[in-house]
Amino acid sequence: MVQSKSWILAKHFDGFPKDSDFKLKVEELPEPKDGEVLLEAVFLSVDPYMRPFSKLYMKEGDVMIGTQVAKVVQSKNSAFPVGSHVVSGCGWRSHAVSDGKDLTLLMADWPKNVPMSLAVGAIGMPGLTALYGVEAVLQAQKGETLLVNAAAGAVGTVVGQIAKIKGCKVVGSAGTDAKVAYLKELGFDEAFNYKTVPSLEEALKKAAPEGYDCFFENVGGQFSTIALQQMKEFGRVAVCGGISTYHDAEYQTGPYPLTTINWKQVKIEGFMQSRWQNDHPQGLKKLMGWYKEGKLKCREHVTKGFENMPTAFMGMLQGENIGKAIITV
Repeated sequence: MVQSKSWILAKHFDGFPKDSDFKLKVEELPEPKDGEVLLEAVFLSVDPYMRPFSKLYMKEGDVMIGTQVAKVVQSKNSAFPVGSHVVSGCGWRSHAVSDGKDLTLLMADWPKNVPMSLAVGAIGMPGLTALYGVEAVLQAQKGETLLVNAAAGAVGTVVGQIAKIKGCKVVGSAGTDAKVAYLKELGFDEAFNYKTVPSLEEALKKAAPEGYDCFFENVGGQFSTIALQQMKEFGRVAVCGGISTYHDAEYQTGPYPLTTINWKQVKIEGFMQSRWQNDHPQGLKKLMGWYKEGKLKCREHVTKGFENMPTAFMGMLQGENIGKAIITV
């Protein structure tokens, strides 16, 4: 019998999450049955989407949602041999028994010199989100100007780099000077600290006086209202998230610059990477290729210890991370 630890949602978040909202649960797992495997977590992911998802789809007592890179330590399923590594959606668990339906083997040709943690980062869900947002939703073209906020996060850093690969001018907004410096290291044409600029409107105009063709939206709130007014005619907006609104007790209701959207004929589209699930293998190969070529750089904010998952989650929501926030076990 294997002892498994899991973090459960003890209480729905009221505003910003706090330690008492989580509870560590310990249980004995049964031996895998035919067709099942026993998994041991290696790298776990914390992501912004977990905050609104918990409100909409989870009930108190549920294991926190999330993905992880796990090692198969026992197997009665020939598709997942012992010693192989998988991406699992089993949530915040140290160990789990799975029938394999929610598992994805790491790419067969995953290079030994590429950290496997990237399978929940730039060469995983966040990377695919950036890829589909830039290519499929925004359809960014060479010579266009792209704006991305929360630009130093797991998705934003990849968005900017893909846009540069496409030949775009890239403007990024982040919340610390250290993050701004990192964006410039990545090759962003312009980057600024939205918390310290005297005027967000003027900062956006200075970065791109001609306006923006593409806007990859991660933040929402006031930033959106101001940025939308600086879109070019026929501009495109990919709505990936709205992290500034996730802790609100009530949904925000504007103001929205509808006249600007109407007159400039701006297209706004919400999306999730799961829409292109059938394209994931090809997308992951593309991301891995860019990484191996040195065109895609990745930074990780690493927290050690399964017991520190709530701390890592709350730190990520407060913007403590540059790049992808992960937990090592």
